[in-house]
Amino acid sequence: MKTIQIAIDGPASSGKSTVAKIIAKDFGYTYLDTGAMYRAATYMALKNQLGVEQVEELLDLLDQHPISFGRSETGEQLVFVGDVDITHPIRENEVTNHVSAIAAIPEVREKLVSLQQEIAQQGGIVMDGRDIGTVVLPQAELKIFLVASVDERAERRYKENIAKGIETDLETLKEEIAARDYKDSHRKTSPLKQAEDAVYLDTTGFNIQEVVEKIKAEAKKRM
Repeated sequence: MKTIQIAIDGPASSGKSTVAKIIAKDFGYTYLDTGAMYRAATYMALKNQLGVEQVEELLDLLDQHPISFGRSETGEQLVFVGDVDITHPIRENEVTNHVSAIAAIPEVREKLVSLQQEIAQQGGIVMDGRDIGTVVLPQAELKIFLVASVDERAERRYKENIAKGIETDLETLKEEIAARDYKDSHRKTSPLKQAEDAVYLDTTGFNIQEVVEKIKAEAKKRM
């Protein structure tokens, strides 16, 4: 059975990371959360009070404090800049509300896409994001475009935030997710869009395991 590349794209809180992690574990593949990389860059920009126009300063910071991944004893994916663990800070609302702007900077995307492609050469991989099937891994054997209604995605994010102790208002979340959808799909550089050969999957009303099984069935056809 050959190893393949699996690209999962979709809007915010559509369940990409959750299903990607499970599929990678089940197949023994590497999982790469590209969204965490853009969040890490956003965290660095906010921490150093850099605006979107201060591109060179941000790129220098990313060179000085490279983004890397690790794993905790419980199997949780850890995110680092340099040797600092920023796994939880990058999920704060302030980062969430600014990540679309930082992710739209062409030079930042170019730098991180190059790193993502480098990691993908190491074997079977499951990668999720906004432009994996269209830009990062256009040659991936399986491309999935995962969507869900704004209401359902807001509910999911609300439950996640409450579980993490992050103060959250459901109606505000709905507005923020809708605004992020617009920004992600209308930016000039690598906008969120479905690859022509992607499998479209609306997860509204489905539980995680049902979505995982659907994607695994598609993957097995290509192995």
